[in-house]
Amino acid sequence: MLSKNLAFAFLQDDSGQIQLIFHPRDFDETTRLVYDTLDPGDFVGACGLVMKSNRGEVSVEVQELTLLSKSLRNPPEKWHGLVDVETRYRQRYLDLMANIDSRQVFLTRSRVIAAIRRYLDARGFVEVETPVLQSIPGGGAARPFATESYAMDTRLYLRVALELYLKRCIIGGIDRVYEIGRNFRNEGVSFKHSPEFTMLELYQAYADYQDIMHLTEDMVATAARAGVGRTRVRWGDEEIDFSPPWQRMPLRMAIAEYSGIDYAEHPDAASLRRAAEGAGLHTEPDWNRGKIMDELLTAFVEPRLIQPTFLTDYPTEFPGSTLAKGKPDNPDEVERFEAFAGGIEIANAFSELNDPRVQYERFMQQVRAREAGDVEAQPFDQDFLVALEHGMPPTGGLGLGIDRIVMLLTDQHNIRDVILFPQLRPRGDQC
Repeated sequence: MLSKNLAFAFLQDDSGQIQLIFHPRDFDETTRLVYDTLDPGDFVGACGLVMKSNRGEVSVEVQELTLLSKSLRNPPEKWHGLVDVETRYRQRYLDLMANIDSRQVFLTRSRVIAAIRRYLDARGFVEVETPVLQSIPGGGAARPFATESYAMDTRLYLRVALELYLKRCIIGGIDRVYEIGRNFRNEGVSFKHSPEFTMLELYQAYADYQDIMHLTEDMVATAARAGVGRTRVRWGDEEIDFSPPWQRMPLRMAIAEYSGIDYAEHPDAASLRRAAEGAGLHTEPDWNRGKIMDELLTAFVEPRLIQPTFLTDYPTEFPGSTLAKGKPDNPDEVERFEAFAGGIEIANAFSELNDPRVQYERFMQQVRAREAGDVEAQPFDQDFLVALEHGMPPTGGLGLGIDRIVMLLTDQHNIRDVILFPQLRPRGDQC
């Protein structure tokens, strides 16, 4: 307020900000009552003459003021923004209110997901919805969340992956299918892991993992252009270029290059464990050969892959290869790739295993692993085997982490910064 009959305020919504000019002495009784009770954060409607102030700002000289909604708590202080990380996550609405950059992250996320949908729809893929509650939580090596259905008197699980029901669609004759949905995994939380996260999974009949590689790099580059207007993005002190083609490297070569270990020269777990520990990797006694390879990848290779890279041709015993088709020229490897960028995994894909006899043996290996104490081993899914026995065409499949793609495109280094309402530990003072 500059005088008893001249005051200014700013009115803001999603479209921008406009200045209000008040002359309180000229208000009628109703408008004066609203004016006298205004607080920061109130929602109001203003009618009056649109004009420019002495400083050239577009303004409304208010003649009528209507209170639309009252704010009982002060909004965050706009000048410095909301900087407390705990508050930003727990009260995301305050973060969106105070921090323009945070709001832009989620607008970018929306554009990225919309662009992926447009890309797939334009290529004949059909979007479907598959069960979130499942009696058998298959399709991924992960510990599930469990719940009870009182109506059906049975235990159900939140899905850990979208895969097996989408493959049923392929078996049923939908040759190109996808879903963008939430998965749930009851395991560790980190800067790149959340118990609730968003995945794209797609399956294309008469395609293999080489075809899916081309689709992945083209689709992500398209989503980058739609999301942030370019394929080159800042990632900390680095710059990532998502334009195709991405680098391709066999997994064996990558682990050998970055850790100094050629796992083919260590055919059993004991030998590979000694080599891994010699390279500086801490191992656990119950880790099998596949688990040790996975940890070598995580410790030595993944952090070095800043530019988009496909690692290809994984050993059959590598975790997560249960549903992948074997290579015709090498029964010890599967037609699989994982994609990395910014030092994190962003995608996993196969030529899908479509031989029910081999799939049966793979499931039995997982059963034995679970009996030996591996809580993340995949369960035996007899219903999926029955579906596979009806015949599934050669198929390429992809799982793409939406949250991680958004992290990379917006230079956010914690997955909670790209999930609107991330899971947090309960706070005792909540009321």
